[in-house]
Amino acid sequence: MSEKMLSPLSGKIIKLNTESGASVKEGDEILLIESMKMETPIFAPCTGIVSSINVKEGDNLEDDDLIAIFE
Repeated sequence: MSEKMLSPLSGKIIKLNTESGASVKEGDEILLIESMKMETPIFAPCTGIVSSINVKEGDNLEDDDLIAIFE
């Protein structure tokens, strides 16, 4: 069963900490977003394998943009 990870806020991705095919645990930091001059870490919502990453460093995100899909 796959789980989609959506952006909880708008901002710019300043650091991506995972890649497709990586194993992650719930709570692992996936990426860092800069929003309103504050850096906010975004954490994995579940334990599993990252089946796709739909963003890259430097991308600008809006609320609810698709970040990744986990298996």
